[in-house]
Amino acid sequence: MAEPLATAEPLAGRNIGVLVEDLFEDLELWYPVIRLREAGAHVMLLGTGKHSYRGKHGLAAEPDAPVSTAAPGDFDALVIPGGYAPDRMRRDVALLALVRGIAELGRPVAFICHAGWVPISAGIVAGRRVTSVPSIRDDLENAGAHWEDSEVVQDGPLISSRHPGDLPAFCRTLIAALG
Repeated sequence: MAEPLATAEPLAGRNIGVLVEDLFEDLELWYPVIRLREAGAHVMLLGTGKHSYRGKHGLAAEPDAPVSTAAPGDFDALVIPGGYAPDRMRRDVALLALVRGIAELGRPVAFICHAGWVPISAGIVAGRRVTSVPSIRDDLENAGAHWEDSEVVQDGPLISSRHPGDLPAFCRTLIAALG
C-alpha cells in the first residue's frame, strides 16, 4: 500500500520574496515559486515597476508589488532567478537595497545561474563561497567570492546554484534553511 501524501506545510507563516524582471529564466522563477508555495510559504513576486514581465521562453509573471515598496524585514528569504533579468535587476537601486538588507538580517538570499550578478552589485558576496553558471565565475571572484562548481552552495545566508538542472537541490536547501 502506498504511503499517504505528507500534508505538513513546513514553511507555513513564512514570507518569501522572488524578484522578477523581463527575460527571467522561466524555470528558475516558477519552479522555486511552486515548491515554496507547496511547502506553505506566502510567496510575493517583486518587480521593478512594470505590470507584467516575460520570461526568456515566453512565460508571463505579474508582480504582487514593486520592489520599491518592500522592506527587508517583511521577508524571511529572497529568491533571485537567472536568465537575462539579473543584468537589468542589478541596475535598480531599491532592489539592491532590499537584497543587501535581507542579507544583513542574516536571512537567506538564494540565487541561481546568472543571478549572482545581483548579489555582486549589492556588495554581499565578498569572502563567501558561491556557485553560478561558469560564465560569471570571474565576476564573482573579482567581487571577492570563493567560487566552486557544485549543484548548490550554502554559506551563511547565501544559497546559490549553477543552472536549471540544479533546481531540486537549490529548493531543498532553501526550504531546509527556512524550516
